Amino acid sequence: MPADSPALRASDEQRDRVIDLLRAAVADGRLDPVEFNERLDAALAARTVGALAPLYADLGAMPGGDAPPVELITIKERHGSVRRDGRWTLPHRLKLNTAWCDVLLDLTSAVRSAPELVIELRATGCSVALVLAPGMVVNANELSVRHSVVAISRDAGDDSPETMQVRLVGRMRHGGLNTQWRTPRP
Repeated sequence: MPADSPALRASDEQRDRVIDLLRAAVADGRLDPVEFNERLDAALAARTVGALAPLYADLGAMPGGDAPPVELITIKERHGSVRRDGRWTLPHRLKLNTAWCDVLLDLTSAVRSAPELVIELRATGCSVALVLAPGMVVNANELSVRHSVVAISRDAGDDSPETMQVRLVGRMRHGGLNTQWRTPRP
């Protein structure tokens, strides 16, 4: 029997991939929060692959059918600028090793590969701007800051369901970091 046979029992990994796809769909506006919650409940209750299929069939992507998620991206820059925006694939972990730079990380149109993005900062004298989509939540509890200004609001303030956590770790010296939320552009 083929691996994608509707009668096969669904694994936890298959359910998790569908849930990640649903989170991405609500984040980019393809699902509204009510429909997301309905599909989330159905995904958690699904016993077979056939029960999962209708939950993502109209979203234009198959869970697991895309390229494997990128585990790590490292960005190094000295005395310049770094800009990541538009449609780019988010890794699970992003290392930002910068000194005396302007950094813009725009995640609003980025393709999510996991429910969490860990940004490891080693930043000195940098201005870092994080542009986030509704549903993204920032956790900076593991970020060490010295002689810097960090301005992080908890969320977009629009009661969007949490679809992704952005965890900031590492250290920032003599710089600044701020966040802003923006709806993804079509």
